[in-house]
Amino acid sequence: MAYEPDTIFALATAPGKAGVAVVRISGSLAALAGQTLFGALPDPRMASLRLLKDREGRRLDQALVLYFQKNSSFTGEDVVELHLHGSVAVVNAVLRELSDMDGLRLAEAGEFTRRALENGCLDLAQVEGLADLIDAETEAQRRQALRVLSGDLGNLAGGWRADLIRAAALIEATIDFADEDVPVDVTPEVNELLAGVRTQLDSEIAGVQTAERIRTGFEVAILGAPNVGKSTLLNALAGREAAITSEYAGTTRDVIEVRMELNGLPVTLLDTAGLRETEDFVEGIGIQRARERAEAADLRIFLSSADEFPDFEPLPSDVVRFAKADTLDNPENAISGATGFGVSELVAEVTEKLSERAGRSGIATRERHRVAMTRASESLDAARAVLALGPEHYDIGAEELRTAIRALDSIVGRVDVENLLDEIFSSFCIGK
Repeated sequence: MAYEPDTIFALATAPGKAGVAVVRISGSLAALAGQTLFGALPDPRMASLRLLKDREGRRLDQALVLYFQKNSSFTGEDVVELHLHGSVAVVNAVLRELSDMDGLRLAEAGEFTRRALENGCLDLAQVEGLADLIDAETEAQRRQALRVLSGDLGNLAGGWRADLIRAAALIEATIDFADEDVPVDVTPEVNELLAGVRTQLDSEIAGVQTAERIRTGFEVAILGAPNVGKSTLLNALAGREAAITSEYAGTTRDVIEVRMELNGLPVTLLDTAGLRETEDFVEGIGIQRARERAEAADLRIFLSSADEFPDFEPLPSDVVRFAKADTLDNPENAISGATGFGVSELVAEVTEKLSERAGRSGIATRERHRVAMTRASESLDAARAVLALGPEHYDIGAEELRTAIRALDSIVGRVDVENLLDEIFSSFCIGK
């Protein structure tokens, strides 16, 4: 007898008072649970207004209900959705009623989505895209997550996989017919297939870091000597008093972070300790942290006074401004957080630089994807090197191609990902 997973249920919307609350039931007993609550099921995928009752026949709520049959639902199982009035008391009463039904239990975090993966409704990359979509706070994050959720990364990996399977088949056919008098030379087609996949892999690998920054946020560090106006500028950019400002040098001892959105991109501004030589132990720790965060930041804004510049070499892509423009005779290329002079121009420049980087992002969004594609790329290089040695080495080349295919399969969860699943699904809420 085949194993039948538990029927699970959970609140799928945020807890607390709301206009509507959605309770989702998934599994082989979902239809029976729905019939117990409100009688006859509505037609599949057709919403119907029904009166929900408890076991004693007392009214629980009047709800809009939907029924999705197996293989036509998000999880691939029978699913019933109850769209309740968003009262905490109503939701709790319905959840209690479901928990008292035999064979039903409360879902664990991410369990609905995990069943969608196990039933082939989503691949692993789409699951990650769904997690990113739920967490998306900016327009760029939303667009990127939707691309992955829509299956673009899986389709891309599938295309590479098909080309490598074709190449492996050609090589293995040559091995099988090695004793023929006139074996067909498959090398040109194989090399063309491998070169095409290798080029696309290189392009996608190069875009992972930027795509990951869109997902997690770009970091922009504000650097400069003590009391040059870094905290004042941070407050001006944030539009609030996020950092303490004073006339005394060394006020900022730690890295202060402020999240904001620029042209749809998530950005974390970093106000750092003033860069200088100091014998103060605590300030020294702050300066060391400032240097470390600045080195790791995607972009740096350097503030300098007319006679002092931080001993930290700007990159060509960084932004350099003279500080305290309101005190300068010539405010060209200067800025003042106190008066707002030059702030809008600075924001425009930072936005342009980060948007340009974001335009080079790929579809793959995670370090896991980059590692898998790098493994595949290395195997392709090994295969091409071996194939160049002649037909007697084709069996080794074919094995290298199979290794590359397995690496690509791990992107969508076909192989070698069991140890990742618990970590991935732990980031989901219980109702998802």
